Amino acid sequence: MSLRTSLRALPTLLRIGFSEAVAYRAEMVVWVLATTMPLIMLALWSAVARGGDVGRFGQAEFTGYFLAAFCVRQLTSSWVAWMLSYEVKQGTLAMRLLRPISPLLSYATEVLAGIPLRVAVVLPVLGISVWAVGGRAVPASLGGWGLFALGITGGWLITFYLNVMLGALSLYLESSQKLMEIYMVLFFVCSGYMFPVEFFPPGLRAVMDALPFRYQMGLPVELMTGAHAPAEAWGLLAKQWAWVAGLGVGATLLWRRGLARFAAFGG
Repeated sequence: MSLRTSLRALPTLLRIGFSEAVAYRAEMVVWVLATTMPLIMLALWSAVARGGDVGRFGQAEFTGYFLAAFCVRQLTSSWVAWMLSYEVKQGTLAMRLLRPISPLLSYATEVLAGIPLRVAVVLPVLGISVWAVGGRAVPASLGGWGLFALGITGGWLITFYLNVMLGALSLYLESSQKLMEIYMVLFFVCSGYMFPVEFFPPGLRAVMDALPFRYQMGLPVELMTGAHAPAEAWGLLAKQWAWVAGLGVGATLLWRRGLARFAAFGG
């Protein structure tokens, strides 16, 4: 497989992926309903804020934060770990390996192709956030939008690579299902999905800053809501993209070594 072959196949893969996303749009609706945890947390934390601000968060700040978290979740979600694990178990991964493109590129385009439909869900929520919170709900400048674009791209890549690593573990283990469940728990608690990371005590906050989960969700949300000055934002983006690079290398090595162990059965 050459880079030229991959680039030529990319538009076709995206068209096929988009057609599948449209065909299975009911499945996407179910997924969206399954990712409404930020809306539940918004109700909870807003109730808490009625008694007084929590740190820098009043009711308006919680509204902006959790609606942004809902939007970021829609745009950075990935289900490659489950797809890969299923295809290894069923032996159907062999069909992907016969194609003249990398299966990882195929998985990535399948996820990316569904984003236009998700944007259709995100835009109304973003509009509600701007209506409820005002200009603080979105970046106030073109530079702020640029930082957010970098942050959400990095968040998507970290989520994708972590999914590839978890899915690739099924090439080594009988089942990586439990590891996926542990990953989801860590993501919920450590990413800023259920509450802002800054609510952790200082010692734990340093641990959260050193883990990749915050850079999947919390950082893009913070960049969308203008929580950081440009200099601080660039520093956090540098840490995020260091995770992107490290996980990219790790996922590629794990995948390539796992393929050497692959033996298709069933399917």
